[in-house]
Amino acid sequence: MKQVTLGHTPDADDAFMFYGIASGNVSSPYFKINHVVEDIEKLNKRAIQHELDITAVSAHAYAYLKDYVILNSGGSFGINYGPIVISNRNIELKKLHEHKIGIPGKMTSANLLLNLAIGKFDGIEIIFNKIPQYVSSGLVDAGLIIHEAQISVGDEFHKILDLGQWWHDFTNGMPVPLGINVISKRSLATQEIIEFDRFFKRSIEYGLEHLDDALEFSMQFSRGNSKMLIEKFVKMYVNDLTTNMNQEGKDSIITMLRKAKTNRILSYDELLFIDSNNQQIQKYH
Repeated sequence: MKQVTLGHTPDADDAFMFYGIASGNVSSPYFKINHVVEDIEKLNKRAIQHELDITAVSAHAYAYLKDYVILNSGGSFGINYGPIVISNRNIELKKLHEHKIGIPGKMTSANLLLNLAIGKFDGIEIIFNKIPQYVSSGLVDAGLIIHEAQISVGDEFHKILDLGQWWHDFTNGMPVPLGINVISKRSLATQEIIEFDRFFKRSIEYGLEHLDDALEFSMQFSRGNSKMLIEKFVKMYVNDLTTNMNQEGKDSIITMLRKAKTNRILSYDELLFIDSNNQQIQKYH
């Protein structure tokens, strides 16, 4: 049995995905899991240093990684919804780039999407759940909100830009690529990578089949929100593409990163995905 470090965020949707494994209801004779729970931007940085065998990362952060393969399972995709820019005042969209904007991390997919949508801007890194507070107090002109704040934020804010809707229109209906799970080629052989992907898929399916129990487990990461709101959030981001991103999910990730490369926002050598049908790793440039 192989011992592996598995990083995921203290967020309800991640907890839901890993409920089957964490509860012991889904097991594997091949892997012994050491769970590491960190904020997504910390996981992004740890993956760059190659400190984790398997981890959740932002789709944006993948451009900075080496020797990690994107799993078919565990992706977070918005379906015509996603991160939102809010403000105390009604800022004109065409002038949004002139303002100081609170962001949840430079390597988050939300930050990359905003950069693609409005061009360069002054982004101030803030812990994601503190961004509405910073906007309210005027410490930033606007805030880029993610996670359950997208659906819990109050009417006191103006919604300046819905990046989920922007991406949907920009790509003619592609899902919004936000979070992914990646696995190290340095730590695991190709067949082990494919086996773990199957294992993780079973965990997600178990959560969906035992919805109430998985939601109850996820509530430890509710950050004071109601179970009703957490259930809504989980159902938004644990969808069919989470179980298996298929080519639709792959294409959305490739499109976002290629567009950023074309715009000289970032560069990368190759994108690696699992081709489970042919038991091999796919390469895209």
